[in-house]
Amino acid sequence: MLPAPSDLIPDLVPWLTFAIVVAAALALDLGVLRRNNDQMTVSHSLAWLAGWVGLAAAFNVAVVWWFGPARGLEFTASYLVEESLSVDNMFVFYVIFSYFGVERAHQHRILFWGILGALALRGIFVALGAVLLSRFDWLEYVFGAFIVFTGARLFFHRGQTMQPEKNPVVKLFRRFVPLSPTFAGDRFSIRLDGKWLATPLLLVLALVEAVDVAFATDSIPAVFAISRHPFIVYTSNVFAVLGLRSLYFVLAGAIGGFRYLNYGLGVVLAFVGMKMLAAAYYPISTGVSLAVVGGVIAVSIAASLLQPAK
Repeated sequence: MLPAPSDLIPDLVPWLTFAIVVAAALALDLGVLRRNNDQMTVSHSLAWLAGWVGLAAAFNVAVVWWFGPARGLEFTASYLVEESLSVDNMFVFYVIFSYFGVERAHQHRILFWGILGALALRGIFVALGAVLLSRFDWLEYVFGAFIVFTGARLFFHRGQTMQPEKNPVVKLFRRFVPLSPTFAGDRFSIRLDGKWLATPLLLVLALVEAVDVAFATDSIPAVFAISRHPFIVYTSNVFAVLGLRSLYFVLAGAIGGFRYLNYGLGVVLAFVGMKMLAAAYYPISTGVSLAVVGGVIAVSIAASLLQPAK
């Protein structure tokens, strides 16, 4: 028997509200922020970043209204974890843009389309993770162990740097896609001598998307350690991703100054991984998780500011 329409309304309202808010945010990003590519100073980016954080906080109020305070805490903790781990993405994006010589005025275009791709890919990851965890309980331990391993790798291998020229995505792209030798403004493709060629800007976009997929394999299991509610996991991811563009321009000028942040992120990942592994025996409340994650990130940032990198 099909459910009555009235039974579907409570489930549809949060998702429809979320879709409207995200669509409006993307329209704002495309229609307003794109016009200010050359004006993205640190102060300007900080103002927009505060706006994105405020939007997430306002949506969190709606989450509390729909699902209760416990889910609201889960959203806050999940958002904080995802936003903190996004800082590592920013460093890699900075390396990619620097290596390929992408002009600052065109970086927004890459980040905007990268965000659109991230929304779709993370939706697939969240749906797949929710289904797998609901059907195979033992995957909880696999995810937990993987998160702990990722945290340890991040903590102990801080000095490693990305080498874009050795990335398999770059090698495959150059092998199978005809590539223009030079940029063509903000265009992803051009017609040259009767043939369509991809510009290096499209190669950079493909690399950014691949990097986001790699980071999502770390961050999404970490969020599942905090909440198993697909709505909380996905929406917290999306709101964190929406602020990536502003976060990048905030950090681009001082990307190497947070010398202890990677240590903090490693500790955060190790903690949420251990939380998932011990959930059946020693469950840790969301409030405690939020306090630990927020405290570790705050201490690592404070230590970085007190002893900045030379």
